[in-house]
Amino acid sequence: MVGASAQRAVAREGDNQLVVEGVSKRFGGVTAVQDVSLEVPRGGIVSIIGPNGAGKTSLLNMISGFYKPDTGRVVLEGQDITQKKPSDVAALGIARTFQNIALFSGLTVLDNLMLGRHVRMKAGVLSSVIYWGMAQKEDIAHREAVEEIIEFLKLQDLRKQPTSALAYGLRKRVELGRALAAEPKVLLLDEPMGGMNQDEKEDMARYVLDVNQERGVTVVLIEHDMGVVMDISDKVVVLDRGRRIAVGTPEEVQRNPQVIEAYLGKSKGGGGA
Repeated sequence: MVGASAQRAVAREGDNQLVVEGVSKRFGGVTAVQDVSLEVPRGGIVSIIGPNGAGKTSLLNMISGFYKPDTGRVVLEGQDITQKKPSDVAALGIARTFQNIALFSGLTVLDNLMLGRHVRMKAGVLSSVIYWGMAQKEDIAHREAVEEIIEFLKLQDLRKQPTSALAYGLRKRVELGRALAAEPKVLLLDEPMGGMNQDEKEDMARYVLDVNQERGVTVVLIEHDMGVVMDISDKVVVLDRGRRIAVGTPEEVQRNPQVIEAYLGKSKGGGGA
């Protein structure tokens, strides 16, 4: 897997779909992110790793518009989106999942995925109310798109189930589906495998690869499972205490002394860490 991803990365060099330039974010006296830059190749899988509190989720929140950077900017396909609202960022093609599952538990799998289509709905309020013309055709098209995602994620037998009744790994899969329903160009995944057992992690890793390779979606991923990161990533960015300390291929990052120190601690006098 790594060899193939490295070849894809070389082919895409210089074709960056998403660029983050020197962003910083403070909360009171705490600097969550400091002068971090990031380049995401079109069609690539870029993983962001780092110890707890490194600023990973805060960085994703700035990309998706939930936080506004104190300094720096975020550029999607040449367009500055730094000050745009989250809904506008989503409409431009950035979707995300959350570290804590954010589904509507009382709604079915199908209804949750249909909610993911809201940024693609164009029919006006009047036509929607009377269910006429454009609204009717649009509803059919949205339903077809959602049914295709249900099939893609192998959720056919669960479409009418409330998400509250699903196992944890399946709820994570539904959240991925809801993000895909927005037809993203760039998909931000915040610990999509967190809390899963090994079988569930392998399934989710395969779906992430399929989303990238079969659907052509660029992926930015926060993940703590280093085995998954090293297997599926084209590029790995490492944060520590709000700063970027390394960037490169999985192999390069694994050998980086700063990364080893950030994760394992620096030995002192031959003993301890």
